[in-house]
Amino acid sequence: MEKKLVEKQFEAPKLDEDITVPPIKPNSMSHSSPFVAAPQHQEALGFPGELVDDWENKAVEKMGDLLTKYKSLPVFLDSCVKCGACTDKCHYYLGTGDPKNMPVARQDLFRDVYRRYFTWTGKWLPWLVGAKDMTKKVLDDWYKYFHQCSQCRRCAVFCPYGIDTAEISMAARDIMDHVGKGQKYCNEIIGKVHSIGNNLGLPPKALKATLLDLEEDLEDDTGCKIELPLDVKDAEVLLITPSADFFAEPHIDGLLGYAKIFHQSGTSWTLSSHASEAANFAVFTGSYEQMRQIAERIRKAAEDLNVKRIVVGECGHAWRVAYNFWNTLVGPFDFLDNSYPIPQHICEFTFDLIKNKKIKFDKSKNDHMTLTFHDSCNVSRASRMGEEPGGQYTYPREIIKACCNNFVDMAEDTIRENTYCCGGGGGLLTDDLIELRVKGAKPRMEALNQVTKDKGVTHMAAICAICKTQFSKVMPYYGFRMDQIVSVHQLVSNAIIIDDHKMDGQVNNNLDNLKSDK
Repeated sequence: MEKKLVEKQFEAPKLDEDITVPPIKPNSMSHSSPFVAAPQHQEALGFPGELVDDWENKAVEKMGDLLTKYKSLPVFLDSCVKCGACTDKCHYYLGTGDPKNMPVARQDLFRDVYRRYFTWTGKWLPWLVGAKDMTKKVLDDWYKYFHQCSQCRRCAVFCPYGIDTAEISMAARDIMDHVGKGQKYCNEIIGKVHSIGNNLGLPPKALKATLLDLEEDLEDDTGCKIELPLDVKDAEVLLITPSADFFAEPHIDGLLGYAKIFHQSGTSWTLSSHASEAANFAVFTGSYEQMRQIAERIRKAAEDLNVKRIVVGECGHAWRVAYNFWNTLVGPFDFLDNSYPIPQHICEFTFDLIKNKKIKFDKSKNDHMTLTFHDSCNVSRASRMGEEPGGQYTYPREIIKACCNNFVDMAEDTIRENTYCCGGGGGLLTDDLIELRVKGAKPRMEALNQVTKDKGVTHMAAICAICKTQFSKVMPYYGFRMDQIVSVHQLVSNAIIIDDHKMDGQVNNNLDNLKSDK
């Protein structure tokens, strides 16, 4: 009932022929705000359970700490000349028309406070530079509009000074956590990872049982014994994948695709019950300490299981954190085999097999689909794959082309580095923000609608768990079916040719482990 009431409060925007800049609608999204974290969710992460006494001064103190620690932050705040290059680049502004969703205006929420306390002019002539005191009204605006930023970084691509609104958004959220006004969705999830090992709070026994069920599905599908090993020591690969892969469509079909390529290539591999989760929601909160603790679980699992390499599954922010931060936060990974990339994305792994002709496909198995590809923000603008520039763009597309006969790209100004966000990233994938998510998806839906009409596209593939979850939810608002979003490795799973062979040295430990737990 509550879900229906939330969904009835707004109308999905109508799709335009082209992506257009909307008229300004002041305060049109001022009602949008996520649920505040409960005290137990805050305290579990070492933050105050509720808004602290003297929070204004403590917020300013924390801001000063971040300005000192992260040298890019004051540079971003001082560099903006209000040129407007970013104005129409944010999908949330394009979908809502709220001027505070212009990246420059969202930055100003933070910049106005920064100027008041950390610049000479702001201290003595605040009215001259628009400087503002840290007040409850300011805090409320922060909480609303810094949770209307998916940290996609599209604005930074077009900014002549390279100002990264995502960094400012992360800093604002970090400050709010430290004064007791954190977001429920992210902080509850982070707590589950710390206590149990994955975002779902799925205990090891339940995870083992889930994998056993999936093994039965694989055998029914292929006629072969294909395993989903858990906690197997001395395997070549530790797969770290988002927990959505264990239970939801289309994610789970991607997991089956991983299992098939490991099986067919003869690669021994394992999952870890200690660190089954690749996603790192701490990046959305701006807390590098929380990011470190989550990444440390993965390092420990790799050491304990004595694997040779770590492969990250289809999750955008998991890959962003792995690629950008693992070595800094929890490295060096000198116990792994340095002949392989550290870390390695599953698309790199699969692409290498395709390039070296170690796996084969029956492309006709995907002939019921005409595919396009959605470049996920954290992969496209915050990382790369492989040794060649632009591998994060080419590898997924080459995988799709290898196992599908029908592929077309969306408009050039909506893909690769210029890609539009799905609208649900940055810790915003919660139903209390469904209106924002639907409206934020509008530019991508318009690009998809264009190739649907012009090129007969029937399905869109993605390599990010958040993107796939978001599109499954919002596509019906725009006249698409939820099953029109697919995983790249779902396509691999459909088309890969499986030989009936048994991998040397690989045994089904899942059943033995399950029995030993009973």
